[in-house]
Amino acid sequence: QVELVESGGGLVQAGGSLRLSCTASGRTFSRYAMGWFRRTPGKEREFVCAINRDAGSTYYADSVKGRFGISRDNAKNTVYLQMNNLKPEDTAVYYCAADVGRVGVRMGDYWGQGTQVTVSS
Repeated sequence: QVELVESGGGLVQAGGSLRLSCTASGRTFSRYAMGWFRRTPGKEREFVCAINRDAGSTYYADSVKGRFGISRDNAKNTVYLQMNNLKPEDTAVYYCAADVGRVGVRMGDYWGQGTQVTVSS
């Protein structure tokens, strides 16, 4: 069992930056691929990005490539999402996900509670 807690959301103007963090409980963090998803009201949950267990590979949705960066610190049980050049369409609740066997759009053994990101125009 893994508990995930996101933090770092908030309100930012278009063009600004935010960094989200997701900290996992337990001592097996390095066993999990980690990812970020987002959801806006009335829409399906959308894959944002993911990173494999040893941070050797990262994956991004086309909508965030070149603006967002995912990284992880296995010693701190934490995955980060650096969001730059934010746009109003990035407004969503952002969720952290962990998965033992999958990395990418189908991952999601465990989920955090979400953190709101609002980008004003």
